[in-house]
Amino acid sequence: MLKCDMLIESNEIKATILKLKNEENYSILLDITVVDYLKYPDVTPSRFAVVYILRDATFKKQISIKSYVDDNTLTVDSLSDIYKSANWAEREAYDQYGVNFNGHPNLKRVLNHHQFVGHPLRKDYEITKGQICTETEDLMDEMNPLLTSKGYTPEEVNDLMLLNVGPSHPASHGTIRNFVAMEGETITACVTEIGYLHRGFEKSCENHTYSQVIPYTDRLNYCSAILNNIGYSKAVEEMLNIDITQRAKSIRVIIGELSRIIDHLVCNAANMVDLGGLTNFWYLFAPRDTAYDLLSKLTGARLTNTYTRIGGLEFDLYDGFADDLENVLKEVETACSDALSLIAHNRIFHDRTQDVGVIKSDFALNAGISGVNLRATGVAHDLRKDKPYYGYENYDFDVVVGSHGDVYDRMMCRFEEMVQSTKIIRQAMKELPDGPINVDAPGILLPSKKDVYGNIEGLMNQFKLTFEGIKVPKGEYYSSIEAGNGELGFFIVSDGEGRPYKVKCRPPCFYSLGAYSNIVEGGMLADAVVTMASMNFIAGEFDR
Repeated sequence: MLKCDMLIESNEIKATILKLKNEENYSILLDITVVDYLKYPDVTPSRFAVVYILRDATFKKQISIKSYVDDNTLTVDSLSDIYKSANWAEREAYDQYGVNFNGHPNLKRVLNHHQFVGHPLRKDYEITKGQICTETEDLMDEMNPLLTSKGYTPEEVNDLMLLNVGPSHPASHGTIRNFVAMEGETITACVTEIGYLHRGFEKSCENHTYSQVIPYTDRLNYCSAILNNIGYSKAVEEMLNIDITQRAKSIRVIIGELSRIIDHLVCNAANMVDLGGLTNFWYLFAPRDTAYDLLSKLTGARLTNTYTRIGGLEFDLYDGFADDLENVLKEVETACSDALSLIAHNRIFHDRTQDVGVIKSDFALNAGISGVNLRATGVAHDLRKDKPYYGYENYDFDVVVGSHGDVYDRMMCRFEEMVQSTKIIRQAMKELPDGPINVDAPGILLPSKKDVYGNIEGLMNQFKLTFEGIKVPKGEYYSSIEAGNGELGFFIVSDGEGRPYKVKCRPPCFYSLGAYSNIVEGGMLADAVVTMASMNFIAGEFDR
C-alpha cells in the first residue's frame, strides 16, 4: 500500500522526477492520475492535483508524488520524453480531467471519442450525460507527424498503403483499431486507437458504496475476474487497516491462481487460432470450461464471479471442492501437454513465433509493461515475489522468465506459469487452515441472516451497511497485485464516507497496448496479428 510520499510545486514536477529516475533509479512510471477536490470536505490549495506513482529498478520501493495544479492554467510539464508510459497516461489524465501537459507530442483523447465535450471524471460532470460519436476519425493527425519523423516526404507518403486493422477484424482482440502505413507487407508506421468500449468504471465507482464496486471490477479483465475482485478488496482492506483471516488468504491464493491459469489458457488458445491451429484451441479451452463449472459451484457465476468481500469472501469452499479442483488441475496439465506436443518441435510454429514481436527489457520497463510481457524479456519481476502478499513468500514456486521477449517466449512463459500456479494451488490446499473466512468486524461485513431477523442490532447494521456503506478512513492509497496480465493497481481516495471519492484503476493492458505500435513497426502485417494475441490485450481492462 502506498500513501502520498512527496508533495511538490507543479513547476518542480519534471526536475524532481528526473532526479528520482537518475539518482535513485526510479525507472518505472506506474501510473498518472488526477484528483478533483471540488467536493472534497477539506480545503485544498487548488481544485486539481496530479499524482505520479513510481517504482525503482529493484521493484522493492514505490513512491507517490502529488502536485496541485494552478486552476488558471491547468498545465504541468509532460514526462513523455522521460517515460514512454507517460504518453498514454497523460492523454488519459487530459481526457478525463482536462489537465494539460506541456510538451506532450500529441495530447488528445484516448478513452473518450473525439467528439466528446467536457471531461467526465470532473466532479461537476453529470454521470447520466451520455454523448454519442457520429463521425469516424481518420487518425491522420497522428500518422502524418509519425511518418515525417521517420523521414518520409509527402510524395513518399502517397506511395504507402494506409490500412485499418480492426476493430472489425476476425483477429482483433477487443475493439482495438490499428492504423498502419505499409511498404508491401511491412508495417513502417502504426497508430493505435483503443476503440471506445469505455464504460465509465471509475465514474460509476464514485456513485456506489465500496462493496457495490466489487461487481464492476469483474468486468475489467473478465478472463480472470476474481483477480480483479482480490486486487480491489485488498486495497480497501489496507485502507481500513484490517488483516483478513488466514483461511481467506489461502482461498484467495487458490482461486486467484486458478484464475491466472484460466487467463493464460485463453491467451495461448486464442494465439494458436491466430496462428492457424484450431486443434490446440479445443485442447486448451476444454479445461477452462471445467474450471468455470467449479467456479459456478463455488460462487454462483461462471464468468463474472464477484467472489470476494471486503474483509473476506462470500462463500467458503463447498464439500467436494478439493476433488473438483484436482480434476481441473489434471485436465490443465493434460491439455498443456497435448498442446505442446503439437508445437514444441513444429517448424511452422517456430518460424511464426521466434524473433517475432520482440520486446526489449529496457523498452518494456520504460513503457510500463508488466507481467508475462515483461518477464518474457528476461526481467524477473513478479509482485508475488518482490512485494509478497497473502503469504506468497511461503510458497515454493519459480518466477518464469524468457530470454528474447518474442511471441515464442511469451507463449512458453504462460505455459510454464500454469505449471507454477498449479504448484502453488496444491501447496495451498495441502496447508489450508481451518477457521472463519471473514473478519469479525460489524462495521465492515453484513451480519448473518440469523442476526438480521433475530435482533434489532443486526437489522440496523444490515440497513446502515447497505445504504451508507463501509466508512473508510480519509486518505489516498495505492495498492496492487500480480494479476493475469501484470500489475493491477487501485489508487483510491476516501473522504471518510461510505462511497469512494475516487477510484483509479491501473490496468496492465493499458500500458502494453500503448507500446504495441512501436513493437510491430518494422515487422510484417501477419506478425502484428500474432504479436497482439501474445500480449493478451483484454478490452474491458484497458478501456474500463
